[in-house]
Amino acid sequence: MPGWTLALPGGTGSGKSTFVNTIRGLGDEDPKSAYTGVVEMTVGPTPYAHPKYPVIMWDLPGISTPTFQAEKHLQRVLPARYDFFIIITSESFTAHHAQLAREILQLGKRFYLTRSKVDVDIAASHSRRPSTFSEDRVLSQIREDCWQQLEAGGLKDPKVFLLSMFELGKYDFHLLEELMVKDLESHKRHALLLAMPTISKPILEKKAASLQQHIWLVAAVACGVNPSPVPGVQDVACDLHMLINSLEGYRRSFGLDKDSLVTLVGQTGQPLQKILEAAQGPKTVTEALVELLSVPILGTLATCGLSFATIYQMLRTSLDEAVKDAQRVLLQAFLDNSDHKLPERSSQ
Repeated sequence: MPGWTLALPGGTGSGKSTFVNTIRGLGDEDPKSAYTGVVEMTVGPTPYAHPKYPVIMWDLPGISTPTFQAEKHLQRVLPARYDFFIIITSESFTAHHAQLAREILQLGKRFYLTRSKVDVDIAASHSRRPSTFSEDRVLSQIREDCWQQLEAGGLKDPKVFLLSMFELGKYDFHLLEELMVKDLESHKRHALLLAMPTISKPILEKKAASLQQHIWLVAAVACGVNPSPVPGVQDVACDLHMLINSLEGYRRSFGLDKDSLVTLVGQTGQPLQKILEAAQGPKTVTEALVELLSVPILGTLATCGLSFATIYQMLRTSLDEAVKDAQRVLLQAFLDNSDHKLPERSSQ
């Protein structure tokens, strides 16, 4: 499966490391997580691999120094190896951000402008002016400030995504996901879809469609149709193990494994029991196959083989069940953001 690479330039304390950890499904205290804090720890491009999928996120050195020059910065971090850039700030955008975006554009690379920690701004505004507080007004003010600063830096018609990595279901994170999926080359889109958190109906549907397109390939390999089988796959018994891994992979890709569900509870504040109940559908084909492998009759199956149609149906049924479970979890964990669109700046 072709992987993809993402670069994260931003200033100290902008939320880059939290973004990296969130996409990888890791908490800040996980041994493999990126360091989070108010002190800049990144002195050079630092790669962080996704634990499940062929995805690498690169935390780039800060861009907030007074002597920052975008062209020299990009030369130092080797921009050719990244599929796209996410420029992150937790405060106002500056001329440095706009300069970097223009240089990335000249290189023919895609970039996305994100304003992180908007939940902190909203909480502060509510604390200062509780009687007149309006979340929509605060978000509009933040977005307008972003547009003004970036346009002042020479960037035309900037699109800005407002994020809170601790409340993924709110604000613009799902819109960022959907745009990245749309923009990425088709042969890398599958890996991106599998790796990204499932926090919106459009992403869930795209992920399901992408997995469905690959069912025939998995079925072909599992029943020996593929003339160049996967290394290590010698017979049907071995193929059944591979089949189980594929079936379990469907649930992992939708965040239905135990570790992902626990992380989701921490991100949404929903009761663990409610999330677990939503994620537990009827008995899955995966569980049935696990039981099958423990039965002595497997030797007969290995001799007779399993047909392409049988394996395809197993995969399709398991995928359909995982999708239904993921839909229930989505409804339990997040508000429905499917109709939310990224605001455009009105002409003056």
